[in-house]
Amino acid sequence: METEGKDKLNCHTEYDTLKKVIVCPPKNMRIGTVINETQKRYVSENIDINIAMEQYQSFVNTMTQYGVEVLELTTEDHLNEQVFTRDIGFCIGNQLFISAMGSGIREGEVGVLMGKLNQESIPYKDLVQTPIEGGDVIIDNKKVWVGLSSRTSLKATEALQALIPSYQVIPLPIEKRILHLDCAFNIIGEGLALVYPDAFSTTDLNIIKQHFDIIEVNGEEQFSLGTNVLSIGNKKIISMPQNNHANQEMAKRGYEIIEVDYSEIIKSGGSFRCCSLPLLRMNL
Repeated sequence: METEGKDKLNCHTEYDTLKKVIVCPPKNMRIGTVINETQKRYVSENIDINIAMEQYQSFVNTMTQYGVEVLELTTEDHLNEQVFTRDIGFCIGNQLFISAMGSGIREGEVGVLMGKLNQESIPYKDLVQTPIEGGDVIIDNKKVWVGLSSRTSLKATEALQALIPSYQVIPLPIEKRILHLDCAFNIIGEGLALVYPDAFSTTDLNIIKQHFDIIEVNGEEQFSLGTNVLSIGNKKIISMPQNNHANQEMAKRGYEIIEVDYSEIIKSGGSFRCCSLPLLRMNL
């Protein structure tokens, strides 16, 4: 598998130049069964589909403008969380893994993804045994950080390590109210990460600090998913304008912040990283 998909699959970091990505429009997006803390706040007002679609299209147009090839999944009426394509798969090196979903209401999304991959002749490995979701998987060259959350188990982390023996898989427990690791931790450059410190124990936060210079994201900007940015390469970051502090701190370190409003879509608990499944990143 490591060589089988090498021309179509290549992800060794979270910040190499993004060339190909899978997304899905929020045509059927709504908060039904509440599955995270963010949805609890917004369940009464719910999602304005027209605004969500406009914001999604702006995100897609931005990626296209910077040379990213965008593959779009088909939508199904009963799948309200499809916009969050990151969770249903993840690419490590030249291997694409299909997630074993930790939430039953999202299991149907996997079949849609498989259909698209088969259509594009993109190889993949289906993880069917224990729950692991892509929002908990963050790639750091030969290290893979995996959040232990309500959606990803330690057993799944150990199973992943067995499948990728040339990598070091590092389990990272996160505070229970945090949905996925990328809602509290994201690597934006070599040795540099966005971190919401309160999501981690003192011990685990110290482990993170041993590997990274960190930009701390405060509680207010964590709720608006300040860590959940998408790097498209060459120190360019797609981020929400509302997360002013995080954006300023990244800009101080030489990053170009491409601001896109995603305020409607984040009501369901995910932002730019959640809404993108990278297939191909190149170290240009």
